[in-house]
Amino acid sequence: MATIDITKVHSLTVEAAKAKAEDFAKSMETKLGLTWSWVGDDIKFEAPSGVAKGTKGNLSVTDKAVRVTVDLPFLLRVMKGSIEEKIHEKLNQLL
Repeated sequence: MATIDITKVHSLTVEAAKAKAEDFAKSMETKLGLTWSWVGDDIKFEAPSGVAKGTKGNLSVTDKAVRVTVDLPFLLRVMKGSIEEKIHEKLNQLL
């Protein structure tokens, strides 16, 4: 699997950053059919079906940064660069 690992520094409170992280997860759920859930300060997500099928990842929130890691299945490896760009864009919009 190809892995994407992006860390974005923020100046929000943890609660505000978690709210933004949840907005990010909800947008992924709507656009890509990802399922997600909170586990402590992390959002675990995966795509059981659809265009992103097999994608798994984690969105971690700390008091200073948000880190997104995504494991892409074989068929999506060729799109790694564009997927990274989209994640950067969305994090910049939210944070």
